[in-house]
Amino acid sequence: MYKHSSFNSDEIVQRAEQLMNAASNRYRITVQVAKRAKRRRSEDKAQDYLDDPLMTPPIRAIIEMSDELTQPEIIGE
Repeated sequence: MYKHSSFNSDEIVQRAEQLMNAASNRYRITVQVAKRAKRRRSEDKAQDYLDDPLMTPPIRAIIEMSDELTQPEIIGE
Protein backbone atom coordinates (compact mmCIF):
# COMPACT_ATOMS: atom_id res chain seq x y z
CA MET A 1 0.00 0.00 0.00
CA TYR A 2 1.33 3.45 -0.88
CA LYS A 3 1.68 6.15 1.70
CA HIS A 4 0.14 9.56 1.04
CA SER A 5 2.27 11.95 -0.92
CA SER A 6 4.00 14.82 0.84
CA PHE A 7 2.61 17.46 -1.54
CA ASN A 8 -0.70 18.88 -2.59
CA SER A 9 -1.67 18.94 -6.28
CA ASP A 10 -3.01 22.49 -5.91
CA GLU A 11 0.41 23.53 -4.62
CA ILE A 12 2.10 21.99 -7.67
CA VAL A 13 -0.26 23.86 -10.01
CA GLN A 14 0.42 27.11 -8.16
CA ARG A 15 4.19 26.57 -8.33
CA ALA A 16 4.01 25.78 -12.05
CA GLU A 17 2.01 28.97 -12.63
CA GLN A 18 4.64 30.96 -10.71
CA LEU A 19 7.34 29.55 -12.97
CA MET A 20 5.34 30.36 -16.10
CA ASN A 21 4.58 33.90 -14.94
CA ALA A 22 8.21 34.59 -14.04
CA ALA A 23 9.54 33.26 -17.34
CA SER A 24 9.97 35.48 -20.35
CA ASN A 25 9.36 32.49 -22.61
CA ARG A 26 6.87 29.76 -21.63
CA TYR A 27 8.37 27.27 -24.06
CA ARG A 28 11.87 27.75 -22.63
CA ILE A 29 10.79 27.20 -19.02
CA THR A 30 8.85 24.09 -20.06
CA VAL A 31 11.97 22.72 -21.75
CA GLN A 32 14.07 23.57 -18.68
CA VAL A 33 11.66 21.67 -16.42
CA ALA A 34 11.71 18.70 -18.81
CA LYS A 35 15.53 18.66 -18.96
CA ARG A 36 15.84 18.83 -15.19
CA ALA A 37 13.28 16.04 -14.81
CA LYS A 38 15.15 13.90 -17.31
CA ARG A 39 18.45 14.53 -15.54
CA ARG A 40 16.83 13.77 -12.18
CA ARG A 41 15.35 10.54 -13.55
CA SER A 42 18.75 9.34 -14.75
CA GLU A 43 20.50 10.34 -11.50
CA ASP A 44 18.02 8.95 -9.02
CA LYS A 45 16.86 5.87 -10.90
CA ALA A 46 14.24 4.08 -8.82
CA GLN A 47 15.33 5.02 -5.29
CA ASP A 48 13.20 8.15 -4.86
CA TYR A 49 10.35 6.59 -6.79
CA LEU A 50 10.13 3.81 -4.23
CA ASP A 51 10.13 6.32 -1.37
CA ASP A 52 7.25 8.34 -2.82
CA PRO A 53 5.78 7.00 -6.08
CA LEU A 54 3.67 10.13 -6.63
CA MET A 55 6.72 12.42 -6.53
CA THR A 56 7.70 12.00 -10.16
CA PRO A 57 10.76 13.71 -11.65
CA PRO A 58 8.69 16.44 -13.40
CA ILE A 59 6.90 17.29 -10.14
CA ARG A 60 10.21 17.32 -8.27
CA ALA A 61 11.69 19.61 -10.98
CA ILE A 62 8.78 22.05 -10.66
CA ILE A 63 9.18 22.15 -6.88
CA GLU A 64 12.94 22.68 -7.08
CA MET A 65 12.74 25.37 -9.75
CA SER A 66 9.97 27.27 -7.99
CA ASP A 67 11.98 27.12 -4.76
CA GLU A 68 14.96 28.57 -6.61
CA LEU A 69 12.73 31.33 -7.91
CA THR A 70 11.25 32.25 -4.53
CA GLN A 71 14.39 31.60 -2.47
CA PRO A 72 17.39 32.90 -4.44
CA GLU A 73 19.75 32.11 -1.56
CA ILE A 74 19.44 28.44 -2.57
CA ILE A 75 21.26 29.15 -5.82
CA GLY A 76 23.95 31.21 -4.12
CA GLU A 77 25.18 28.32 -1.96
